[in-house]
Amino acid sequence: MLHRGHESADGTGEGELIVPMAWLYAEYIADELLRTGDLMPPTSFEFRAGRDALALTIFLSDADGELSNIRVVSQLETWLSLTAYDQPWQDWVGERMALLAAGVVESGDPAPDLALAEEAWRWLEETELLAPDLNAAVPGGGPAVGEDEGPKVWTKAWQLGLPLGHLAIHLF
Repeated sequence: MLHRGHESADGTGEGELIVPMAWLYAEYIADELLRTGDLMPPTSFEFRAGRDALALTIFLSDADGELSNIRVVSQLETWLSLTAYDQPWQDWVGERMALLAAGVVESGDPAPDLALAEEAWRWLEETELLAPDLNAAVPGGGPAVGEDEGPKVWTKAWQLGLPLGHLAIHLF
């Protein structure tokens, strides 16, 4: 992303490329966690949903701007608690994004990391994927239904990606 009129991270001057390292690092960690878990093909929309949900969690949980200096293992419990089923993850993301955006407006600095996080959040919110209805009860406690059988519902991408990300952290 080229931002004219602002200095680059190393203060070399105008028109420098500002690399969104915090977002790229969060996305890399999320990608590795999902690949290690081997839960779905990396080319699937489900994988993207899981990667984006995890990347948002990782990026937004970095309150002190130290993401590139952290050890992944030291943060796994934090990410597990943020992605847990009973947590208001969607509200937390909205609040953290608003705080970051307010900080960018106040400082006047360009925020390529925030722009990529906003793009991921928009995709997770606006995209719906056809997925098995996990809330549908199996009548009579019958045998498990195959992957292509049973009721399916359109589900927001974040609602599918978040549990996949949570499971990937557990499997790591």
